[in-house]
Amino acid sequence: MNNNGFKMVDHIKEHATIYTFMTILFLTGIIFGAVIVNSMNVGQKTDLFFYLERFFGQITDGQAIETKEILKESFFYHVKYLLLLFILGLSVIGLPIIWILLFIKGLVVGFSVGFIVNQLGMDGFLLASLSIAPQNIVIIPIYIIAGSLSMVFSLTLLSKLFSQRMSQSAFQPLARYVTVFVGLIVLSFVAACLEAYVANEAMVSLIQSF
Repeated sequence: MNNNGFKMVDHIKEHATIYTFMTILFLTGIIFGAVIVNSMNVGQKTDLFFYLERFFGQITDGQAIETKEILKESFFYHVKYLLLLFILGLSVIGLPIIWILLFIKGLVVGFSVGFIVNQLGMDGFLLASLSIAPQNIVIIPIYIIAGSLSMVFSLTLLSKLFSQRMSQSAFQPLARYVTVFVGLIVLSFVAACLEAYVANEAMVSLIQSF
């Protein structure tokens, strides 16, 4: 256990630049998402808020999606996203797509929170805190770690291809790569549970109280 912990610390220290880069990339996506909200004209905001109001109306009318369905959809979404990052890490040419995926994820979070707060003020801030924050506290680090690992593994493959030692020394890094991604997928289930049983229930209660 301690040995694995030391290996993890050494890995993070060795690839600190990559983890920092991916974190900054994600945060840049959040900022861009907020900027997009502020750059929208009144008509665009009104049209989008119309759909948000319809969603709120469905919840107050008791037409909210079942918790089990949210859990299933959320978990399968995370699995597909993580598997895509995993596959891209196996291909050297997948690096730019890894960056784009992580940036887009940040952009979606920034836009979602920014739009709700922009339209609803403090009520929107409270709504975003209860409905978006819980699962993202878990899933955002998972995505950043997954993207960073994909980038590290892709660069490792590239270096081994150039050094012509691919067949002899690629199996052990691949085994670790697969193991960590399996662990991240398991952790993503925790995020899905938070979304279904904490964030969703809190959102429904809050919307019905407005």
